[in-house]
Parts: sequence; structure tokens; C-alpha cells
Amino acid sequence: MSLPWHEAEGGLMLAVRLTPKGGRNGIDGIGLDASGQAVLRVRVSAPPVNGAANKALLVYLGKTCGIAKSRIRFISGETSRIKRLLLEGDGAEISQKLADLTQE
Repeated sequence: MSLPWHEAEGGLMLAVRLTPKGGRNGIDGIGLDASGQAVLRVRVSAPPVNGAANKALLVYLGKTCGIAKSRIRFISGETSRIKRLLLEGDGAEISQKLADLTQE
């Protein structure tokens, strides 16, 4: 299976499938979206109301990857479950942190 992230200019591009109201904040591994593309499955406890789940996603990814939430931007999918994000910083370092978190 391919990875849901790749290094890009200025950081790392990441595909996420977000589950709001998931009971806890956490990574549930790597899965596939409807088109067969790899996505990082992330759940947050916040509801999908007024952008609360998106904000919780940014905070969680920032803490998990060791970058400020202000350095994470939505490229697409702010209102859908599948989101494309740019995590600004050292792409190789962020990639390694995500790889470590998703190894089983």
C-alpha cells in the first residue's frame, strides 16, 4: 500500500480521512478512500459543527508532528471527510514521525 503523504516544496502533503465525534483524538492507521488512494485515518472528539473538527485536527496533527498548527493549511476538502493538507516544515522529518506513528 502506498503512503498517504509525500514530501512537497516547503513541507509535506498529507491526505486525511477525518472522523469527527470519534470519542478520542488519535490516528487509526492508513486506509483507502473510495478512489483507492491512501489516506491517514484520523479521529477527533470534536463535532463537525462550525469547523470544530477541522480545528481539532490541526491541533492534533500539530502536536503529533511537532509543528505549530498555524503551519498546517488545507489544500482541499475543508467541508468533506477526505482532506488534503500541507504541513510546512522539514518534510523528511514530518514523514518519519508519521511513519513511526502508523507502524503496526
